[in-house]
Amino acid sequence: MTASGPRLTGAQLLDAIREALTRYVVLPSTEATDAVVLWIAATHAQPAWAHAPRLVIRAPEKRCGKSRLLDVVEATAHDPLITVNATPAAVYRSITSDPPTLLVDEADTIFGPKADGNEDLRGLLNAGHQRNRPAVRYDATAGRVEHIPTFAMAALAGIGAMPDTIEDRAVVVRMRRRGPGEAVAPYRHRRDRPAFRLLAAQLDEWLRSQMTELQEAEPPMPVEDRAADTWEPLVIVADMAGGDWPGRARQAVVALTAEADEKAGVSTRIRLLTDVRAAFTLLGDPPAAMTSDLLQALNSDPEAPWATFGPTGLTGKRLGDLLREFDISSDTIRFPVGQAKGYRRARFIDAWNRYCPLPEMPPADGAEDAGPGVPVPAVPPSFPQVIPGTGTTPVTDRSVTGDLPVPPLSSGNDLGTAGTGTPRAAGTGGAE
Repeated sequence: MTASGPRLTGAQLLDAIREALTRYVVLPSTEATDAVVLWIAATHAQPAWAHAPRLVIRAPEKRCGKSRLLDVVEATAHDPLITVNATPAAVYRSITSDPPTLLVDEADTIFGPKADGNEDLRGLLNAGHQRNRPAVRYDATAGRVEHIPTFAMAALAGIGAMPDTIEDRAVVVRMRRRGPGEAVAPYRHRRDRPAFRLLAAQLDEWLRSQMTELQEAEPPMPVEDRAADTWEPLVIVADMAGGDWPGRARQAVVALTAEADEKAGVSTRIRLLTDVRAAFTLLGDPPAAMTSDLLQALNSDPEAPWATFGPTGLTGKRLGDLLREFDISSDTIRFPVGQAKGYRRARFIDAWNRYCPLPEMPPADGAEDAGPGVPVPAVPPSFPQVIPGTGTTPVTDRSVTGDLPVPPLSSGNDLGTAGTGTPRAAGTGGAE
């Protein structure tokens, strides 16, 4: 026995937290439940961790249980600090080498369009995921520069998605309203919180007695890079607890990471790379394509976002700005129909391979595996067959490739550089 109740093993403590959690909250999956339990436990050993994972509790609408889940997290986490109505300065000054657990309800108000004045708190939540990222302030009264620690685990509950900079460093739990037959017990702060605090005290006693082992642990992880940094403290706690928790922890890592990747969507720049590749395919994969042709293909796709990029859709300048991050730029190129601004296909190859590689073609039934390097063809965007309002086909390099093959880039004529004296065909130019 201990002052806080019967002594439980690590696995028994995690089981008890899980049982208490599911009594009051319906979580979306078994993996999400295990992840929350391990995140709560990890808050009790924050001085041991190199990274402070966030817990994002998000819901599409009200009455999905996010605030109730935050109540249970508050009752079981280490030294909880609710930041509702707390000033950023007070939160900063509360973080020490043994930090509290920051809890933010209505977190969507911090990051939403009406979030003016919360820059300091947003900066804290972004920076505090990793050690040695202090906030630097000048104290005019003392006449010196101060380095204020930001490292602390934080749980944020709100409606809708949090910024990518938060969710990319978080265990994300997507709550939903209870369905028919899903019932929970009512949570009463005065009645139920004391029992939870007893469990929290035992978690603290168990993990604080093994801080050296926790700090030195390097568990095998089923994910890499930032995802591994975020989930490592939870996996270390599971390995320390033993029982079936090591396997359950890694199953949660794989399931929730895959869910986050699936729902995160594709960034605008990577979507652009993919759509440009489809446009090149539609044009017959020439060694170069006019900027005007690529823009027409991109802006013509009704399922793509490009037509919404202004009154006339995506422009040559905006296209160039987006592609410049991948070290892709346009050239003045000599096409069979004249000289114009355009893009060489070869400049995209490295970016395509790194950011949006084509999946391998699965073998047909009964056939041998085709092996690596057999891509699934991209589905090209829709492309108008006539110039709107004219009833005629566009006069571009794509309109002549069927009759006049485009020479390779090594040719000194049709696809050479600017300045060789061939006049530009009317209507074929395009601003970058």
